[in-house]
Amino acid sequence: MDLRKQVWNHIKENATSKGIFIDFVSGYNDHCHCLISLGIDQTIQKTVMLIKGESSFWINKNQLTKEKFEWQDEYFAVSVSESKIDAVRNYIKNQEEHHKKKSLQEEYDEFILRYGFEKIKG
Repeated sequence: MDLRKQVWNHIKENATSKGIFIDFVSGYNDHCHCLISLGIDQTIQKTVMLIKGESSFWINKNQLTKEKFEWQDEYFAVSVSESKIDAVRNYIKNQEEHHKKKSLQEEYDEFILRYGFEKIKG
């Protein structure tokens, strides 16, 4: 099993053990997408922090990378209509194909423009 699939499986299993429901997880070389259903007492910030913090600890503890692994500090989250869940699942599932045509930054810029969001400046 390749490293990414190992990490995606671990993220999903660990989240489940913490009461976080991840419907689908996948990604590409430089990022990860999670389709998450938040519980009533869960916030996006705490959930992302738990997922990123624990998974980077696990990756480093198991020495899965040559250098120390760290997720970037930032994350991007949007809510998804129930009617779009299958489309989002398929989008997450097809990251390899998708990013052969478009970088994550290009995709992010298009998304921000399409939906009228303002870029967050850090």
